Amino acid sequence: MHDPADAIHRLHPGPRCGTMRSMLRNDHMAFRVRDLDRALRFYTETLGMRFLFRETDEAHGEAFAYLELEGGNLELLQSLDATMPPVPEPGPPYTPHLAIATDDLDTLAAVLGEKRVPILKGPMTIPGKVTWLYIADPDNNVLEFVQWL
Repeated sequence: MHDPADAIHRLHPGPRCGTMRSMLRNDHMAFRVRDLDRALRFYTETLGMRFLFRETDEAHGEAFAYLELEGGNLELLQSLDATMPPVPEPGPPYTPHLAIATDDLDTLAAVLGEKRVPILKGPMTIPGKVTWLYIADPDNNVLEFVQWL
């Protein structure tokens, strides 16, 4: 059964008044980091993300920075409390993770190798559908790079 609103929406794209879907969109993803400077170097110099801004919020006990990422930004959060618990080693099924699309996973994997970024797993492929691999940042936050075929 077809919803008439779907046909109208295809002709006139944009938010649908009164629907939850029209009110929701991805704004950002956040990762906890132990050393904000080190994390910023990894994400900007190694992965090439664009730095947006950095702040220290003494009132909430954190320092944070935002990086531009198509489809929503990436926030890196460092607690100002020096007693953070140890970060667990990443392992299957590698969740939670941030999935980042690429048009050329083979070239990306080669660049990661040149920059000495260890690949946790992959590349893996579902023939005709998708190929992907997992890496971890210096704080063991998992990133998935994915190419839809």
